[in-house]
Amino acid sequence: MVRFATVATILLAGVDVFFRGKIEGLLPEHHLVTSDHIDPPDLVICDVSRIEPEEVADTYADVPIIGFCSHTDTAGLRRAHTAGFDQVLVKSALDDRLQGTVQELIASVD
Repeated sequence: MVRFATVATILLAGVDVFFRGKIEGLLPEHHLVTSDHIDPPDLVICDVSRIEPEEVADTYADVPIIGFCSHTDTAGLRRAHTAGFDQVLVKSALDDRLQGTVQELIASVD
């Protein structure tokens, strides 16, 4: 298991209950919050198929953003890249890549 030096506050935007549970299991050392949380997040993770990438990118312009969606949602992948997301992962890659991607992005803002 990857160990993090920093506990990050991670905003989950448009993430359903199933993927929230999956993300909680992959990132147990971090503080996961929803949009009703008061403090600004250190990182945003969002389901591209359930949000507007441009709105998220505009709202959190100074925060690293990771988007995820189905590998068949090529339009969603393009929209997230165009909006300026730092990383866009396909859902099937979350298990293998999410921990390392979060660690890399958190380290880049420290």
